Amino acid sequence: MSSSSSSTIRPTPLLKDELDIVIPTIRNLDFLEMWRPFFQPYHLIIVQDGDPSKIIKVPEGFDYELYNRNDINKILGPKSSCISFKDSACRCFGYMVSKKKYIFTIDDDCFVAKDPSGNDINALEQHIKNLLSPSTPFFFNTLYDPYREGADFVRGYPFSLREGVPTAVSHGLWLNIPDYDAPTQLVKPRERNTRFVDAVLTIPKGTLFPMCGMNLAFDRELIGPAMYFGLMGDGQPIGRYDDMWAGWCIKVICDHLGLGVKTGLPYIWHSKASNPFVNLKKEYKGIYWQEELIPFFQGATLPKECTTVQSCYKELSKQVKAKLGKIDDYFNKLADAMLTWIEAWDELNPSMQLANGIERLVV
Repeated sequence: MSSSSSSTIRPTPLLKDELDIVIPTIRNLDFLEMWRPFFQPYHLIIVQDGDPSKIIKVPEGFDYELYNRNDINKILGPKSSCISFKDSACRCFGYMVSKKKYIFTIDDDCFVAKDPSGNDINALEQHIKNLLSPSTPFFFNTLYDPYREGADFVRGYPFSLREGVPTAVSHGLWLNIPDYDAPTQLVKPRERNTRFVDAVLTIPKGTLFPMCGMNLAFDRELIGPAMYFGLMGDGQPIGRYDDMWAGWCIKVICDHLGLGVKTGLPYIWHSKASNPFVNLKKEYKGIYWQEELIPFFQGATLPKECTTVQSCYKELSKQVKAKLGKIDDYFNKLADAMLTWIEAWDELNPSMQLANGIERLVV
């Protein structure tokens, strides 16, 4: 420790020993230099995609563990088939091997954004604030987050619901390059998001949303076993729907278990637009399939006997096979992979099986 650092008193980062940062990558992680003031106190889990013989360079001073495909195969054995290859969906392996309560995941082309005053945005700190304050999924508050300083519940908001529910997921947004699908990218190649909306909203119960995995945080103990990013990439007929799939699954389960999902702040600066022609090749089946997938999730119900995330997820996998398998055999494979994922999760996290019993809040 340098003399300058020892003489400077810094505030202890929020949840320093309770949160892992998960980063999927195929390249050197130079982007961490920009994030150093915010990320360095935390433990990183780096999931290396692609060629496992390639050396990934990580800037000095970061506490991290790195897993490549060989490591995944060694740790999970035959169950490693549920972890995608050559797709950022591999990040969910990091969720599985983490031993912390909270996860923040970010892509390596996401940089520190600035607020309208020109100050750097500490995205991780805002995610933590979102996760540590309640959500209000059962009744919409027109002043948005009522627990935020300077806001409250508005007139007419039921007092019986003002305690809120635990927040399981915090979904952040992006300045510069928006998270568009390939057709929208092709139509609007120069469009950039410059709107900074200073708000955090709870997504209402019964409402699905498109979850983006490049600026996302969640309570691993509350919803971790459902944060499976599916079968994507190499050998699969679809890509770029990994986070979408996880988002639809977690929302159905959060609604059932009485947990909250927030979206809005924090913003990151998304620096690079992916190739829309490559994206279209990955997405085109998903673009068709989602017109049937979304009604499926909108109509999905879970029996009251499902009181843990694992039991909810297993039930959802049965429904996927029964109702989506007829669309394409891929969904039969995906349903099987969902079960394999849960089995692997429970093997690596045996204590969470008992700890995950959550009473449902029925409204």
